Amino acid sequence: MRLVWTAICLAITLCLAMAAEQEQKAEVAVGKAEALEQKAATSGSDGPSPRSEAITPSEVQAVDPAGAEPLDDAITCLARTIYWEAKGAAASDMEAVANVVMNRLGKDGFGNTVCGVVKQGSEQRTCQFSWWCDGRSDQVQEDARYEVAKEVARKALNRQLRDRTRGALYFHDRNVSPNWAAEYIKTAETGKFLFYKPRDGALR
Repeated sequence: MRLVWTAICLAITLCLAMAAEQEQKAEVAVGKAEALEQKAATSGSDGPSPRSEAITPSEVQAVDPAGAEPLDDAITCLARTIYWEAKGAAASDMEAVANVVMNRLGKDGFGNTVCGVVKQGSEQRTCQFSWWCDGRSDQVQEDARYEVAKEVARKALNRQLRDRTRGALYFHDRNVSPNWAAEYIKTAETGKFLFYKPRDGALR
């Protein structure tokens, strides 16, 4: 009996230690993400982040593991946007959604943080990203796809993604034809989306 209790105690201790390690990794990743988004919003630099500043794969996966946390940090806001906008699509579509968010970051008319970009317009119910104010639950339903979305978010924040959209600030599903699209220059296409930027720098 004593051996059983010893084993149980060891298992509990191990679980607690692992949970503490994951929490520490998540805190580190969130801190790095804040620094990276601030730098991206002010400098506009496209060069990859130094290795010492970059978010690692294990750190990003430790953030919001169940896809149910409040959207109040860059990784969660960006990963959840990638997931809901393109969770059933190819990696190129997911990366392009991340490109648009990062292209908007710090631009006039958009937010200075990733969460600010993602949540823009919610007060007037005219969300820039429809998933954010469609009235449905934002909790992740497919863990594996969310892990992919977080990895794409990590690379985007580390400035390790090439811009598939060629500077686009807007996009739409290729199965719809919004009126505003005629006002802009189409910059790129992926399997699921079409991408645009303003003709003269004027925002919609």
